[in-house]
Amino acid sequence: MADDKISGETELREYLDYMTLVLARSTHTIRNYRNDISKFLKYIDRRDLSFSVVGRVEARSYLRKLKDHGVTDGSIRRIAITIRGFYIWLDSKGYSLSSAKGDSMLRLRTPKAAKRLPRVLQQTDVDKLLSSIVGDDAGAIRNRAVLELLYATGIRVSEITSIDLRDIDMNLMQASVIGKGNKERICLFGEPAWTALNRYFEDARPLLAKGMQTACFLNRFGQRLSQRSIQRLVRNAGIKVGIKTNVHPHLLRHSFATHLVERGADIRVVQHLLGHSSPDTTQIYTALSGSSDSKEIQTALKNARGSENFHKP
Repeated sequence: MADDKISGETELREYLDYMTLVLARSTHTIRNYRNDISKFLKYIDRRDLSFSVVGRVEARSYLRKLKDHGVTDGSIRRIAITIRGFYIWLDSKGYSLSSAKGDSMLRLRTPKAAKRLPRVLQQTDVDKLLSSIVGDDAGAIRNRAVLELLYATGIRVSEITSIDLRDIDMNLMQASVIGKGNKERICLFGEPAWTALNRYFEDARPLLAKGMQTACFLNRFGQRLSQRSIQRLVRNAGIKVGIKTNVHPHLLRHSFATHLVERGADIRVVQHLLGHSSPDTTQIYTALSGSSDSKEIQTALKNARGSENFHKP
């Protein structure tokens, strides 16, 4: 363009503000949006085009160049969705978009995603992983409780680090978590997680707490346990028991969902437990029909850990 300012930069800042303040997207998501859209705006700027006049032809040309430079199909799909989302927002806000007739960016199609089944752990590997944390020191007791809760609920690492004491109901055996988009949901857990949490609350957390800290899981300084610390403890547990694949919290989430479905939990209930907004996302774990309730989930949880015998005292 003629001046030094990239066409669409101001509008992009407004869009990112909307995504942050209204839709409560994460810092990581906002960073990806900014990066993907900024690169596209610079691309059309080098071609002396305004963001308001480009259409699908230019967008597809840009996506082809990305593919030629080795960008993966999955990343290209994400970028296409991000660019289209930006233009849908522009249109909804009344910005004048004047692409050629039939070339609307709002109709930009994305490459079809290959359906890939998520990698999951076998139940025997899960049992070995959870049993790998032993010891009577506060750190070991806490780490066992973290692992048990991750697998028992399928919550994300960002969700478990945000849990406060008040979010755990030991009587109902459930945890209240804040998921994507600041949506709250209830996650049930079984007796193994109850036992590990109960021990943590009684024997470990009082030793870690320094002052009136509301966080459920604390580090050795009495502060909220970080996502990185949890990722590290999960990875180290996997290495300790000789699991060849890289073990991370999201792998436990996939394993939780798969094991529940295999043992009779209704896919719609698993959708709620995972916090998926669409059943299509959960469908990958296999579609099952029939009604479900908390009792059925508790049964599935118990069956998933059938090799162990835990009872509340």
